[in-house]
Amino acid sequence: MSNPVRLPLPPSLYADTAVAPTPTPALDTDTTVSVAIIGGGFTGLSTALHLAEQRVDTIVLETQEPGWGASGNNGGHINPGLKHDPDQIEADFGADLGGRMIAFAYGTTNFTLDLISRYQIPCEARQNGTLRAAYTAASAATVAATAEQCIRRGMPVALLDRAALREMTGTDRYLCAMFDRRGGDLHPLSYARGLARAAMSAGAAVHGDTPALSLTRDGTRWRIETPRAIVFAEKVLIATNGFTGDLVPGLRRSIVPVFSSIAATAPLPDDVIREIMPTRSVLYESGHITVYYRIDQHNRLLMGGRGPMRWIRQASDVSYLMRYAERLWPRLKGASWTHGWNSRLAITADHYPHVHEPAANLLISLGCNGRGVALSTAMGQQLARRLVGGADAAIDMPITAIKPMAFHAFWPIGVTAAVLAGRIRDRLGF
Repeated sequence: MSNPVRLPLPPSLYADTAVAPTPTPALDTDTTVSVAIIGGGFTGLSTALHLAEQRVDTIVLETQEPGWGASGNNGGHINPGLKHDPDQIEADFGADLGGRMIAFAYGTTNFTLDLISRYQIPCEARQNGTLRAAYTAASAATVAATAEQCIRRGMPVALLDRAALREMTGTDRYLCAMFDRRGGDLHPLSYARGLARAAMSAGAAVHGDTPALSLTRDGTRWRIETPRAIVFAEKVLIATNGFTGDLVPGLRRSIVPVFSSIAATAPLPDDVIREIMPTRSVLYESGHITVYYRIDQHNRLLMGGRGPMRWIRQASDVSYLMRYAERLWPRLKGASWTHGWNSRLAITADHYPHVHEPAANLLISLGCNGRGVALSTAMGQQLARRLVGGADAAIDMPITAIKPMAFHAFWPIGVTAAVLAGRIRDRLGF
């Protein structure tokens, strides 16, 4: 077996400012456990924590280090809900499961913030609300419909008009927005490292530099080969999301790994900050191509969106985000942009999270579709319930078959074309 070389973290603002990691040395001794988790992002770490709380012998195997992927490199938004509206979810899955999915998904932000508080994870977490904003008539109608459905179900949301948004965002760009008080933000890499620390303190083992090279049956157990050791596990969870490989046939081709990019400014003067998101709510735009942003606790503006389908290393690699920020707030012209970075997240064809059980005692969870911080954290409790209780333990997400996408090999071309088409449609107001 060859020894892997740990890749450095993407050159992000988070890498420069996160809390120090807890050591997660490579696994170098064969071991037998009750549950092995492949993937050390939010889903894997949260599941490990919830299993360890129940005294289940658990190990996490991570190719790099906890939080190396999109978990530690996302926009830092703690957003409730799923991609689809509540009415659509109930239409797709029925009143029972659909209703449970809605209650679960819109409760994920409170779940996440409660977990952070319970374990005292230092990650700059705040509950300042989420704005889903519209700047075209078509997207305004969509946002208004979503707000109506949420209000009808008694959720703490409000539909804000242009004047209210001008006060909250300092720009005249938006026609309306749905404001959900349950949303917020955090420092994602600090959070990932805090989750790893919490899971280990509860009794889970977490090993970086330990990719799973193969997954096979060994009698009644699963056998996972890593570069330096073999893991035998009664049950396995795969939680590799945008970095999913070929451990399970067809799984890699069931999602599209899409790069999401972020650019960050140096700390901005207080008088500028008072004009930009003074309430510190996070905002994401309703459109074909989403742009999202927030002001962090140190007065930095973080602007995110779809960028190149390749790794980037500096803000100039996503200069369109910088130009867009200046369009929203002309006072930002000449501002210093200190960081630009990205990572891969997983998009599913139906834009729902996917949970699979392709074999006995093998569970898979991936495809947060941009809702990863809160959704994947709360999924950890759900997945732990299923791993402990087996097929009789119902969870609040559907368990579906793996469905590989046709022509998956062409996804980089398809994504690039879709981004271009989406930007054109947004500019034309369709």
